[in-house]
Amino acid sequence: MGSLPTIKEQLASVPQSPGVYLWKDAQGQVLYVGKAKQLRSRMRQYLSGQDERVKIPLMMEQVDSFEYLVTQSEHESLILEKNLIHQFDPPYNVDFKDDKSYPFIAITKGDAFPAIKYTREKKVPSSRYFGPYTDSRAAHMMVDVARRIVPICSSRCVEWKRLKRKLENATQVDGSCAQDPAQAIGIRPCFDYHVGLGPGPCAGICTPEQYRLNVQRIERFLSGHRREFLESIEDEMHEAAADLDFERAARCKTRLDTIRSLEDRQHVVLSPHLDVDVIGFFREETITGVHLFVVREGVVNISNEFILDKGLDIPDDDLIETFLIRYYEQATSIPRQVVLATLPEDLITLENWLTARLDSPHKAKVTLKVPNRGEKSELLRLAERNAKHTLLRYKVRTRYDEERINTALLQLESALALPAAPMRIECFDVSTIHGRHSVASMVVFSAGMPDKSHYRRFKIQMDTDESNDFAMMSEVLGRRFAAQRMADERFGRKPDLLIVDGGKPQLTAALRQLGRLGLTDIPVAGLAKQDEELIVPWSESPIILPSGSAALYLVKQIRDEAHRFAITFHRELRDKAMKASVLDDVVGLGPKRKKLLLKAFGSVRKIRAATVTELAAVDGIPAAVAEELYAVLQQFD
Repeated sequence: MGSLPTIKEQLASVPQSPGVYLWKDAQGQVLYVGKAKQLRSRMRQYLSGQDERVKIPLMMEQVDSFEYLVTQSEHESLILEKNLIHQFDPPYNVDFKDDKSYPFIAITKGDAFPAIKYTREKKVPSSRYFGPYTDSRAAHMMVDVARRIVPICSSRCVEWKRLKRKLENATQVDGSCAQDPAQAIGIRPCFDYHVGLGPGPCAGICTPEQYRLNVQRIERFLSGHRREFLESIEDEMHEAAADLDFERAARCKTRLDTIRSLEDRQHVVLSPHLDVDVIGFFREETITGVHLFVVREGVVNISNEFILDKGLDIPDDDLIETFLIRYYEQATSIPRQVVLATLPEDLITLENWLTARLDSPHKAKVTLKVPNRGEKSELLRLAERNAKHTLLRYKVRTRYDEERINTALLQLESALALPAAPMRIECFDVSTIHGRHSVASMVVFSAGMPDKSHYRRFKIQMDTDESNDFAMMSEVLGRRFAAQRMADERFGRKPDLLIVDGGKPQLTAALRQLGRLGLTDIPVAGLAKQDEELIVPWSESPIILPSGSAALYLVKQIRDEAHRFAITFHRELRDKAMKASVLDDVVGLGPKRKKLLLKAFGSVRKIRAATVTELAAVDGIPAAVAEELYAVLQQFD
């Protein structure tokens, strides 16, 4: 990091105005772009430690300088931030994991007879785009469905291309932009006309006015307004049948069936006037799955999925805000409401930006909402479940976990100066409450994955009324690495890395015990709970793994698994002890009467739920004992 006093001095001249700031490294590369209501206050948080995001300390170690740009409003700062992120692609800002172009459906409105097409580019200002779609098959299917409902030319049609070329050539000859399309019309209609997908402008069957009406209708359909087509197509079908035009009536019937089939595919039943976007997130340590339902007229028109390159290493607010900006700057359909599980911090700014993107002639506003109940809440939960599966599919498709694990093992080898990558890692954790029901867990990760067949649990055997984690850790390691256990195949081979949950004292206890056993060749590290630092015997300073690194993710996963396994065992022992002691505390209730109660009720839980009358009704249980038992049991409710 650049000179801290120098940067602090420079921050004193930054105004308390809305704007955008850029943190840069010594080479001038932009590391992060952010926006703020008050630039100076926000930027000072990075230096004062008030910013709790995990990535900030690592980023600030690389910061050498900064720039800032003042804006007139928060709305302007949001737009400027978006543009600068596009320009510099900073490594600490959230981005799509698959940084690719997404499919759109386009209507080439700059042509005399606009055509529909599938495209990944939004470069022609005169065209109107619908999307984005993250599933190219869904986009292709929607093009086919739309043409079956409202006939329109395809940009791939040879006859349409010929018609377009003739019109363009005629325009170039006399310089007029208003050539009569009839001059370019051929004799035979294209194949699409014969199968009901095209209206036949290539043969003069459809006039420009009729074609423009078709274009307007297909734009309405692609915008999600589908139910309005049902009544009009039904009327057309009945009219054709009355005129004995059964071919046209059959085409209308096919269009009706197509629209209804779109609704039949949807398993969620929604209110017919519901127009919302529902966005679910599922985050892991360094990656996030996003699933978005585009709901129009109560039907899920589009189901999109995305992968983001940040996860639990950044706050919800950063992730949600960045995704909203990235998605809705591309989206062609802006709803009046977006449903989320968490609202972003700059709620009003984002709502104003989305409202401007909506650009409603009726001055409609866009709101962000967290539903508490009802169909929107159910849709949100469904989106979050789908986001989890989105992430799982991506990880399987890209072998993400395998690559991350390989990277993590190599990073640990380097950071801890190990002779080789730690293919077998054992982690030990002690769980106790004031020395009672003390247990320890041993979890094993083989090749970076949990190896549950080698997990072991230990009851602490030492007698102590106080919690002594160091002595307990020594006992457990002594039992684990005793000669008979080392020869036992069920315990597996000697670990390549041993991690003890705790700081310097736990590490010292582990090293002493291993020294007594003559196992000084096992690399050992202590994992400090507070800052997740690795304590090693060969360095006075702790090893700090980079925030968001694969190695840190693996170490935390191992530590959490050891803690979970120890806590589970500790609770089992504590519950058993409590259940046993409940009946032991009752005067006049010996082993024989306990058996009578357990035989009558089946379990201690059912005994605790019984009334005094029910307890006294058991043969062999006097009324006085039943009353005493009931009084004792009430103390444990």
